[in-house]
Amino acid sequence: MKKFILMAGGTGGHLFPAMSLAQELVRRGHLVELMTDHRVESYGSDFPATQIHIVPSATPSLSNPLKFVAGGLKILGGIGVAFGKLRQSKPDAVIGFGGYPTFPPFVAASLLGIPGILHEQNAVMGRANRALGRFADVLAMSFAETKFADGLRIEKVVTGNPVRDRVRVLAGMPYPPLEADSPVNLVVFGGSQGAKALSDIVPEAVALIPEHLRQRLRIVQQCRAEDLDRVAEVYRRAKVNVELAPFFTDLPEKISRSHLVIGRSGASTITELCVIGRPSILVPLPGALDADQKNNALVVDTAGAGWIAEQATLSPQSLGTRLTDLITDPATLTKAAAAARALGQPRAVEKLADIAERLAGKGTTEMERNS
Repeated sequence: MKKFILMAGGTGGHLFPAMSLAQELVRRGHLVELMTDHRVESYGSDFPATQIHIVPSATPSLSNPLKFVAGGLKILGGIGVAFGKLRQSKPDAVIGFGGYPTFPPFVAASLLGIPGILHEQNAVMGRANRALGRFADVLAMSFAETKFADGLRIEKVVTGNPVRDRVRVLAGMPYPPLEADSPVNLVVFGGSQGAKALSDIVPEAVALIPEHLRQRLRIVQQCRAEDLDRVAEVYRRAKVNVELAPFFTDLPEKISRSHLVIGRSGASTITELCVIGRPSILVPLPGALDADQKNNALVVDTAGAGWIAEQATLSPQSLGTRLTDLITDPATLTKAAAAARALGQPRAVEKLADIAERLAGKGTTEMERNS
């Protein structure tokens, strides 16, 4: 039995893959603890850790000298706090999943000589992971082509992005049959907080679809609480069957029953869509640092598993035309679903757990266990 401390920023995008690895390590008989920031309260109730440590951190601000100094002092304080907690906990290895809250504990682990893995979920390395690369032993990547990874002189392994157990069990579900007059299941979501842009564009686009096709649609859409009434009114006028909510606890299951998904292209979204094997229209978050969502969406688009739609040029008219074309061309949707499944790596968590065990000194790989 080994002890691992996982380190992640306190948002779903960082915590969900960490949670997946924690579940796998616990299954293998290991102990797991988590180091993160205060935002974990929104996501961490189900995290299988014996302890959750809150470590001070900050996002550096280069535009404001006072904030830069204050942030630097807070990061130094976080390194000190993490140093003490790590000395007390004595983990065999640490695994960082990105976000600036990973920085203080990962640096502290390096100072203590504890081996460490960095996991990058996106097709572009995040800035925190780039800064931490010199302190890591291994970089685990979700995509073979990961921008900025080539500059790191450490071991690199393509593992894929771990997904939660509830997503993995859906990996084998076949794409739902799509007949000429059968219902078409459309799922729309914009991340854990929803997306105003999708609430603005998608309902209006659906209203422009020919009536005989609209009547076949069964829509599930996540939107902000303040947008619910106006979105519901657009769908009511269009006479469309819709289920609206600010958050769906069973979103993976809804995706598995879908014929098409419209959403953002964060790392967790891309991973779950590909593991489940569903085609998508992806609208990258504009203005994101290093265009990570756009690069993620380009991987899907290039593979024929979906279609990228830039928010700046997306209109109800263009989206309505695209939806009409896809609904009337089930062969294209079925082909894209197969391409998405081919991109998926449902065994990513086993690969990452193998590396963690090797680094911790156990050295028993998945292949050796199954031989």
